[in-house]
Amino acid sequence: MRKPITFLSIVFFLITISCGTKKNPLPNIVIIYADDMGYGDLNIQNPTSKIPTPSLDQLAAEGMRFTDAHSSSGICSPSRFALLTGMYHWRRQHEIVGAFGKPFFNDSDITLPQLLKTKGYTTAAIGKWHLGWNWVSKNDSTGQINNPNQVLPEDIDWTKPIAGGPTDRGFDYYFGDGTINFPPYAWIENNRFLEAPTELMEFNQVGFETKEGNWEFRVGPKVKDWNPYEVLPTLTQKTLEWIGNQSQDQPFFLFFALPSPHAPIIPNEEFDGTSQAGGYGDFVVQTDWVAGQVLKALKENGLEENTIVIFSSDNGPEHYAWDRALEYKHFSMGEYRGLKRDVWEGGHHVPMIVKWPSKIKAGTVSTELISQIDLMATLAEAAEITLPQDAAPDSYNFLPVWKEEPYQSPLREATIHNTYASIWGIRKGDWLFINDSTGGHRKIPEDFAELRGYSDFNTPGLLFNMNEDPEQKNNLYGDFPEKVEELNLLLENYREGEKTVKR
Repeated sequence: MRKPITFLSIVFFLITISCGTKKNPLPNIVIIYADDMGYGDLNIQNPTSKIPTPSLDQLAAEGMRFTDAHSSSGICSPSRFALLTGMYHWRRQHEIVGAFGKPFFNDSDITLPQLLKTKGYTTAAIGKWHLGWNWVSKNDSTGQINNPNQVLPEDIDWTKPIAGGPTDRGFDYYFGDGTINFPPYAWIENNRFLEAPTELMEFNQVGFETKEGNWEFRVGPKVKDWNPYEVLPTLTQKTLEWIGNQSQDQPFFLFFALPSPHAPIIPNEEFDGTSQAGGYGDFVVQTDWVAGQVLKALKENGLEENTIVIFSSDNGPEHYAWDRALEYKHFSMGEYRGLKRDVWEGGHHVPMIVKWPSKIKAGTVSTELISQIDLMATLAEAAEITLPQDAAPDSYNFLPVWKEEPYQSPLREATIHNTYASIWGIRKGDWLFINDSTGGHRKIPEDFAELRGYSDFNTPGLLFNMNEDPEQKNNLYGDFPEKVEELNLLLENYREGEKTVKR
């Protein structure tokens, strides 16, 4: 006997059909941003590496690894600003944000988290901010911090909210210590301090020992018993908790900005001796482990399949890399010339891995030149967002590269390399022009220069074919005057223009 069709069965049928045809949700996005990690610190792209990075190597095996990826600057605040806005840092400023410095941003800037929130994304930044806050002094009638290098614990009302930080730039949630080697040394959640700094961190009087190099801490307020060795573990735990609280039916964006392996070089005890490259190598191992914990959390919470994971670094490695190469034969800069701060390739040529299950083919390697500035336009496209005309003026959409769809290579017309106002470089295709006789903001030590076969140049500018000479040893400035003129003119046009991408 046939059963009668009831109202409830019809409803159930309609729900089933609806669920079966429901559009796939927008992808979650996680950016893991290392600090001062060089191209050669990623084991998978350094055949002579002395540092194991199994988690990041596995991420590369499951996604796309870029061999020609660049940060906007050779230092951290500018690169972070560029990543979050799709705008070259030099359109705003060249320097980092100092202790108690003002925001790098203008309030009119459109950030990546602000864009994603228009599509219903939950957004969070955890870790290093280093992009400034609107600090208010109790000791000046205007509220100005007159000398950021001499702020005492009693100069600021720590109970009041701080404006101008992550929660004013599109992030729903923030947790971090701001910047590990800049005051105030305290935890901030959203826009408030969890505990008021009541003591003063004196220069290099931290109360602990580093595993390599100096503390490099600036003098300033700190909370009682502040322990730098607790920073990375605390940030990791907060990140795992935040991921665990996310729902599968609402997209999220997480910007996890690590304080490692930036100095102070302070791997936790359990990572001591895990590399063959000293304390820094051990710190990179811990950085890799932290990235692995994030990937594990995504998987355990059922979020892995619909999450874009991006790993990169804000700039090249610090000056300790020269001694490390001589002592341990580990080259944090890889085959590239120069380090952090430099316009030499090693200052901004960084690791970059992108994983997106079912969208990006596992184990692929792209030689396409990409900048971190391009993440803005690319992620907007992935989230089905049309960029406003005044947003991301320097950002190219790399989604066709990620998905291996047809596109005209090179996708970028050109890329500007710059740290400080004095030296500029421009890369177009294989050619790189630098408008100075050097790409360095400090001289390479003689013993390291001899080891790598570097010599100084005496031409007013430099020209390299990066395909044939990635180590920047063969200056072709005098051989191709027309190419020098072309690139110099294009550089000036970019610097004078308001944007480099036409939409």
